[in-house]
Amino acid sequence: MKFTETALQGVWVVEPQVFGDHRGWFMETYSESKFIEQGIYLNFVQDNQSYSATKGTLRGLHYQLNPKAQSKLVRCTLGSIYDVAVDIRKGSPNYGKWFGIELSAENKKQLLIPKGFAHGFMTLNENVEVQYKVDELYSPECDGGILWNDPSIGIQWPIDVVPVLSAKDERAPLLKDADLNFTY
Repeated sequence: MKFTETALQGVWVVEPQVFGDHRGWFMETYSESKFIEQGIYLNFVQDNQSYSATKGTLRGLHYQLNPKAQSKLVRCTLGSIYDVAVDIRKGSPNYGKWFGIELSAENKKQLLIPKGFAHGFMTLNENVEVQYKVDELYSPECDGGILWNDPSIGIQWPIDVVPVLSAKDERAPLLKDADLNFTY
């Protein structure tokens, strides 16, 4: 596995090593020992999967508050997405800054998003599946979100479409109005 830290400390691009032959290919998508070698200590407790039928589906920007905050290891297993992490830790020099990357079934890249970051993605084509591991169970009372197009964050989504959003994501607050309990 190749680990590349982004400009947002703690956010990593993880590229599995792919072994291919005449039958197809094999890869490790997660190895606790390889993460520990990078100084990343996580205990994943749940795997999640989503399917989006429509190009331009946008899910996010989501987070869970402390004490149920989640780290996520995200990958796209069918189609492609533009995946985004936003630093929402008060006092961070990167507060409100974002990192985005294309994750696809073809490139097999993954994005590791630590606690204290909001997460969202936009589908770049139809029929997209996303899978991700989390290190804390879902907690409805700690669930939070930020508006996907908050101008103070300024995410540059890669396709110019009116996104397909859930009702929850349509009415998410701006970063300045969000309920946050993360500190740097």
